[in-house]
Amino acid sequence: MSLPALVYWDASAILSALVEDEHTERAQGWIEKEGIHFISTLAYAEVIAVLERLRRVDHVSSKLIDSAIEALEQGPWQRVNLEPEWTEMRSLSSQWSLRGADLWHLSMASALSKEIGDLVFLAFDKRLHLAAKGMGFRV
Repeated sequence: MSLPALVYWDASAILSALVEDEHTERAQGWIEKEGIHFISTLAYAEVIAVLERLRRVDHVSSKLIDSAIEALEQGPWQRVNLEPEWTEMRSLSSQWSLRGADLWHLSMASALSKEIGDLVFLAFDKRLHLAAKGMGFRV
């Protein structure tokens, strides 16, 4: 019998769960896994910004955007109001070539794993995925 997963969701993974793309099947598979699924305030902000941008530029119907936002609000995600450690961000920035938000997510997951233990880091951004794997996260 396996223990429930502790999963940190990056914005790229959340968006794949909400809006169909090449990663949707995998992301939705993770939603169905028993466990605790974490979402940070930054991931929430990134996802909402993308969804509303899609609505504004008319690539996706308002009805679909509303459904995606409802799924985000009612999905399996537990909201985390922690923040990464400044020294951890500095250290990780010298190890991995990441954009600022991705560095923040990696640092956040590191801080969260120190609090609760082994995490799965779910991200579909290639550089972030490799960095998380390199840090020893299950990906």
